Amino acid sequence: MGQAMCICSRSAITIDNKRYYFVQKLDEGGFSYVDLVEGAHDGRFYALKRILCHDREARKEAQNEVEMHRLFNHPNVLGLTGHTFTERAGKTEAWLLLPYISKGTLWSVLEKLRDKGSNMPEKRILHIFRGICEGLKAIHDKGYAHRDLKPTNVLLEEDDKPVLMDLGSMNRARIEVRGSREAMTLQDWAAQRCTISYRAPELFNVESHCIIDERTDIWSLGCVLYSMMILEGPFDLIFQKGDSVALAVQNPVTIPQPCSYSQALQNLLSSIMVPNPQERPDINWVLDQVQNLQGSEGGTVDTNRI
Repeated sequence: MGQAMCICSRSAITIDNKRYYFVQKLDEGGFSYVDLVEGAHDGRFYALKRILCHDREARKEAQNEVEMHRLFNHPNVLGLTGHTFTERAGKTEAWLLLPYISKGTLWSVLEKLRDKGSNMPEKRILHIFRGICEGLKAIHDKGYAHRDLKPTNVLLEEDDKPVLMDLGSMNRARIEVRGSREAMTLQDWAAQRCTISYRAPELFNVESHCIIDERTDIWSLGCVLYSMMILEGPFDLIFQKGDSVALAVQNPVTIPQPCSYSQALQNLLSSIMVPNPQERPDINWVLDQVQNLQGSEGGTVDTNRI
């Protein structure tokens, strides 16, 4: 006879009139915590993201994250099950109830491969990468950009279906910069919200009069592809050594040789990671190339894009 678990003493929260019991802590960031909780009504596990809102601006940002989740109903973008704002010890917290994906992040999978001295087969890379592209296309099609795409922000379900998460840095895709003050404001924002080793070149030194668009995500997408191929980001070691990432991203990425992957996949990576955003492709072109590579083993990448 199995041992019954008493949930009477477990701490509980209520969201949308439903009770959820705390199971364990999953992750912790600068101003947020993620806990594993169990629904009293359905016995299912969920991830509860608690965002500490120290001021009105922080609450506004948390509300923006809620609204970004609500915009999407797509298999490759993490949905929002429920949310609430609560007062605890005189401070406001935003509680975001999210689906729990037990396999973890793409980065955790890459770390395990690296620890085993293995690599990710090209077929698997293309499968995961296509799903990431599909999710990113859904975001771009609605006129938004993710702004913090990286392996730790991609969850993997059991069938290797990728799900984009952490929409807290998402904003409108097209940002018109008019003057040095706006440029510095955007640059400071990017320094805080866009992970340095996956940040697009144009966000390090924002020009006084320019347009920043969703192609910042394409650069980050290239960094994610690189990490799946090499099992580390293209600028991770540069950052860890304390060298200038801002300087390194001004040059085309170098793929370590010999490389076990097809020349077509290497060409795709080189076509994505172009320092000049005006020469960088959009998500539709990238997705077309991935589909071509999946459709024919050893396929080719169209280097004569418009």
